[in-house]
Amino acid sequence: MKKTAVFVILFGVALLLWNLFAWHGDMAFHVNGDDIDGPLEGLLAVLFAGGGVLLAGVIMLTVGAVLAVVFAGVGILCLGGMALGALVLALVVSPLLLPLLVPVAIVWWLVSRSRRNRIMQHPV
Repeated sequence: MKKTAVFVILFGVALLLWNLFAWHGDMAFHVNGDDIDGPLEGLLAVLFAGGGVLLAGVIMLTVGAVLAVVFAGVGILCLGGMALGALVLALVVSPLLLPLLVPVAIVWWLVSRSRRNRIMQHPV
């Protein structure tokens, strides 16, 4: 099976090369306004198209890296702004929460006092 796959792939490559060099059809390839004709027309077209795809891939990777850095910086600024906003909100709301904190502090003191008395009565 492996030998037949190699032969099929080589036969396909041979057909592609034969099609490229022997029968180029009515393709038109222009460089600086000059027609390039003959068997090298297709080869040069593939070379330039591959170079363009390679260049586009490098450009896309560069743009992706730049955007990742920029958006990470924007994300850090957003988190910092949200933390600052939470701090300002806590400072604004804290005087309004004082009437609620006084009963909570009294209950906390009573519970800690009873816990301290229980620990003193039952030493380990």
